[in-house]
Amino acid sequence: MERLMSMEWDCLVSTMRLGREDDRGDGGSRTEYMRDWDRLVYSSAFRRLQDKTQVFPLSDSDYVRTRLTHSIEVSSVGRSLGMLCGEFIKEREPALSMAPQDFGSIVAAACLAHDIGNPPFGHSGEAAIQSWFAEHEERWLADLTERERQDFLRFEGNAQGFRLVTRLQNAVDHGGFQLTYAVLAAFMKYPRASDLPSARDRISEKKFGYFADDAATAERVATQVGLVRKAPGAWTRHPLAFVMEAADDICYGIVDLEDGHRLGRVSFDEARQLLWPLAFPGGAAESPSYRQLADDTGRVEYLRARAIGHLIGAALDVFREHYDAIMNGRFEQDLAGASRFAPELKAIATLSRERIYATPSVLQIEAAGFEILGGLLGKIVPALVKPEAERSAADRKIAQIIPQQFSRGTTPYARLLGATDYISGMTDGFALKLFRRLHGIELPGTIV
Repeated sequence: MERLMSMEWDCLVSTMRLGREDDRGDGGSRTEYMRDWDRLVYSSAFRRLQDKTQVFPLSDSDYVRTRLTHSIEVSSVGRSLGMLCGEFIKEREPALSMAPQDFGSIVAAACLAHDIGNPPFGHSGEAAIQSWFAEHEERWLADLTERERQDFLRFEGNAQGFRLVTRLQNAVDHGGFQLTYAVLAAFMKYPRASDLPSARDRISEKKFGYFADDAATAERVATQVGLVRKAPGAWTRHPLAFVMEAADDICYGIVDLEDGHRLGRVSFDEARQLLWPLAFPGGAAESPSYRQLADDTGRVEYLRARAIGHLIGAALDVFREHYDAIMNGRFEQDLAGASRFAPELKAIATLSRERIYATPSVLQIEAAGFEILGGLLGKIVPALVKPEAERSAADRKIAQIIPQQFSRGTTPYARLLGATDYISGMTDGFALKLFRRLHGIELPGTIV
């Protein structure tokens, strides 16, 4: 790979806002990045994460994480790690007029939004959408361009998230949330189009990050912050995107294990054995605080907290060590996976796959999610995409049910995006209820 030009922090931390480029803020005590965090946390899209699957779909337990609590925890870890990275960046770039806390605020806001585009039922929801379009490709995708087809055949929650924060939320105003370019760029884990080949050994090229309909916006964000173009439709990652990703990796790896223990799927001894090397690395002695804990739940929570702290430090070490490669786009690993704790994280991931993610109850609901999302697409896509003259009476009824903002598209591609926009914004519970009603399994209450 040819050597890429190094990115510059003066551009990377741009406070210019998408859709409100002339607004420079009021100069108050809150930074522009803090305002971004506030805009996200008060949004309806963020609130809907409270009923979206993290690991356990439609869980009866009020203890286990949802996408909402997970996103808040990731944002907390991201703020801490981002601030520590900011201290190091300031050492390397002393002329930069940024406080370490500002870097933490950028990462915290990006982390808060990192799952905001995920459809119902988690990653299985993404797979369900991909599967439905693959099965019906000839009927609905035949007249699209290759990039447009890949948007649906490889449907991606990250791309849907970019679409939501830059367009769908507050659609009346151009720019969606109108976030700063710095936060938008840090949010983009995969700054590339859907028709470009994936590369599993290059972390920024595993997936894609924006739909064809949003290509101009992605170009604007990448250009404004100075990401280096790697190919038409693809750029290097923003350095803080690595930090956001590390916060997510740290949280879901450790807290999923904690949730698994709380639900009885992982024994205390198993959880302790996996968390201990992270909580007390290098043979460190057991702390007096740990010895005072009387119950296994409290012990696991204590070990989780210490483990996260040490994983933050290990991710910082990787960021520092590979800083120059990160800045010129040559670094292509995730910070957590490249850290000294990679073997311990791998062991946790292996047990989690076997004992938490692949348990019968989880798999049954994920399988049902395929039926639910596939069933909804089977009703909604014809209602939106068929020419008016070809729509059945049922199609016309369903088209009336769909909120108007999702049915305004003037081309088949735009109307297909309307269908995935509508379904992706649903909570797990709403998707299940709408599926039942559209298939005559359940009827709404009587209207008097």
